[in-house]
Amino acid sequence: MHWQKLTIETTQEAESAIEAILYSIGTTGIQKEDSTTNTKNKRTFYLSSYFSEDRKIDKKQFKMIKERVAQLSKAGFEVKGLKVTLNNVDDQKWAHEWEKYYHAQRITRFLTVVPTWEDYERQQSGELVIRLNPGAAFGTGTHPTTILALSALENCVFGKESVIDVGTGSGVLSIAACKLGVAKVFACDIDKKAVASANLNIKLNAVAQKIEIRQASLLEGAPKKAELIIANVLPEIQLLLLPQIGAHLKAGGKLIMSGIIMKNKNEILTQAQKYGLFLRQLSTDGKWVCFILQKKSGD
Repeated sequence: MHWQKLTIETTQEAESAIEAILYSIGTTGIQKEDSTTNTKNKRTFYLSSYFSEDRKIDKKQFKMIKERVAQLSKAGFEVKGLKVTLNNVDDQKWAHEWEKYYHAQRITRFLTVVPTWEDYERQQSGELVIRLNPGAAFGTGTHPTTILALSALENCVFGKESVIDVGTGSGVLSIAACKLGVAKVFACDIDKKAVASANLNIKLNAVAQKIEIRQASLLEGAPKKAELIIANVLPEIQLLLLPQIGAHLKAGGKLIMSGIIMKNKNEILTQAQKYGLFLRQLSTDGKWVCFILQKKSGD
């Protein structure tokens, strides 16, 4: 199988804006690499994403991506002369690229994400190790939105909860929930390749007995009712999800919403309140926002 590698040169100032473009076209993982060049005395680097054959970027999409990068100048970013490239790579080269840039990383107080090809020994008592294979391009567990969600999850799990993981991707949040001690997880993703990727990682971590996973849109087929729902998805998907939460979240239950961009924060929070959810905790990482919301008791 061949993959496409989309690479966008950026400055530190424009990094978040370029990331937003990549996530809007469907990437779930971004590789960052230093550049040896400078633009107007500013250090530049490259952000790259990989796309499989069934997610191929055509000429029209590539032109649109370049136009969106150029339009960032209207927002005050210096993007003139920054390169946007699209290249084909084969499976072996793609896997090698990931191995160069993806290493063990301590994510939260207890959780550490480790790629399958690295040897790793626990550094302290109580550390929980999650093994991930990013070979299907569904995330490494180290993007800010995932880190925010994992931190929120660690704060919400006390043991034996039932959990729903919407847009599971690599399965990292479902796996983390099991490692933290939940009773069971229903995980879903609309993309069949994401489901296959998550299944692989679930087996690697020996938690398959606790997780039911299926290809589904939003909460289609999800159990009624869970004590905790996790959704690390794009803001527009969050807005579609909110009307369905009431039927699947127990009274007093919690909803973790990550993947929210700062500019969408108030809109999503206002909508959440309309559906009987109130804010318990808000955390940020750069432009990214994560909510811990709670359903009112008795609803």
